[in-house]
Amino acid sequence: MGARLTDLQKKEIIADYLELGSYNAVAKKHGISDKTVKAAVMSDPDFAKKAEEKKGENAADILSYMETKKNTVCKIIDAYLEALLDPDKIKNATPNQLTTALGTVIDKFTAMKGAADKNSTAETMLSLAELLRNPLPDRNIADYEGDRDE
Repeated sequence: MGARLTDLQKKEIIADYLELGSYNAVAKKHGISDKTVKAAVMSDPDFAKKAEEKKGENAADILSYMETKKNTVCKIIDAYLEALLDPDKIKNATPNQLTTALGTVIDKFTAMKGAADKNSTAETMLSLAELLRNPLPDRNIADYEGDRDE
């Protein structure tokens, strides 16, 4: 039978578990069994509160990071949309590929647009569908958006 964990060791194990989220990873780090890690974590009456706080911190960190990358992501999306408008790619794509591409565009576009602009979003989706159904070499998405600004 191994030695008992000190309070300091238990706190370190709980902190590491909150950070790593894995009994096995913490066990390897501390050279103990995963059962010992689980027992230490479960013995802390404030664990649920600590876990919820850590989850909130992680979510805030991810949202902050995503905000810093918004312009880069928009450039990537623009590049992919331009590639999707290539008539040869559309003509040579399988129905499954077209459906997947269109579904992805619609899902991402509507998620970013939000519910506040439902009519405009619906019109844009119809325009995208029309563009994918009838691609023309001299057409691009801007040709389908012109009527909305008038």
